[in-house]
Amino acid sequence: MRLTGSSMVLSAVALVSALAGFTPSLSAAEATDEKGAKIYCFMRSNGNDHTVSWNAAYALIKRQGRGMFKTSPEHASVMITEAVVKDPGNFPDCGQFLGDLFGGNTSKATAASLGSSSTTTSTKSDFNSDDERYSY
Repeated sequence: MRLTGSSMVLSAVALVSALAGFTPSLSAAEATDEKGAKIYCFMRSNGNDHTVSWNAAYALIKRQGRGMFKTSPEHASVMITEAVVKDPGNFPDCGQFLGDLFGGNTSKATAASLGSSSTTTSTKSDFNSDDERYSY
């Protein structure tokens, strides 16, 4: 199939228009995940628990998402995590809360937990038995 000059121009315009229309949705997705991460991290760093912080961040992500379908909670968690990992300097002290997005400790942040940078290691004596560790 041979394209004439006007067909080629029309095809090129259609391609450029399609690509130009696709780019803003990508940048909007980036802005949404960064906004969600900022809300979640700000609220957690100021002493709010996971549930309150998560509800606020997830509401923003759902509301500002431009897709045809709403963003699932699992995907929103990944979006927040990716935003924090991509730019940790923009979200100071937020890394310690990322596990809560995936079912980790959801306790309220305290000044002591925010100020301590030392980590504790668990030993085998912390568990009663290996059976309890994997009991569902």
